[in-house]
Amino acid sequence: MTRVTVENVWKVYDDQTVLENVHLEIEPGSFIALVGPSGCGKSTFLRMMLGDEAPSRGRILLDGVELDAEPSPDRGVVFQKYSVFPHLTALQNVMLGLEFAASPVMARLFGKAKRKAKTEALDMLNCVGLGHAVHKYPSELSGGMQQRLAIAQALIKKPKILLLDEPFGALDPGIRAEVHEILLRLWRDEGMTVFMVTHDLSEAFKLGTRVIAFDRVRTRPEEMKVYGATVTFDLKVDGKSVPPRPELREELAAAAQ
Repeated sequence: MTRVTVENVWKVYDDQTVLENVHLEIEPGSFIALVGPSGCGKSTFLRMMLGDEAPSRGRILLDGVELDAEPSPDRGVVFQKYSVFPHLTALQNVMLGLEFAASPVMARLFGKAKRKAKTEALDMLNCVGLGHAVHKYPSELSGGMQQRLAIAQALIKKPKILLLDEPFGALDPGIRAEVHEILLRLWRDEGMTVFMVTHDLSEAFKLGTRVIAFDRVRTRPEEMKVYGATVTFDLKVDGKSVPPRPELREELAAAAQ
């Protein structure tokens, strides 16, 4: 399990401040739901967690060690748009992470190593309910199945942190609920720390152990470039689908618009 510490993090692009003065202490094994209006830095924060971008100021620590400045296998990511390879079968998509890790140049395994990777990939596909579709290509899978495949692809390397950027937005309600249950089971089984960006407040409180809202507190035109968004609400969820103080639900819902 991984503890995440965010110390006075700012993110500035040229003369535009996107995030300012973000402080967070995340317990190992937490499921963090990030909410807030569009453009308030949620996805930017996720990219910094991934290592795809670096803070302009401050630092992010994993178990007391500063975050690597580039993506690494200890962080998996799932996007809203299915991040799978269309020319590979479901099994090949999931095996690919293991092949790249063991053979960075050729991305190919042979003999015992290949059999081991295949077994691990089959186990993961079974975990996400795709054991019957291992030889199908993404174009032959439904949207919900493709997103389950993307989750399997992200988890095959056993990341300490899973990053989800609106991963269920394109799914219809029935399929979304099914994928929610799969994700929650895998989160509990693997003991990961999860960060999920969502615009769906009910989803945030259903899945998250903690709901964190980003928003701008300074909104006058002359302030918009100098100041960015920061943490405006930070609520621990007690296992119910609503926040502990009902009046905050209205404020969070307004912030998420």
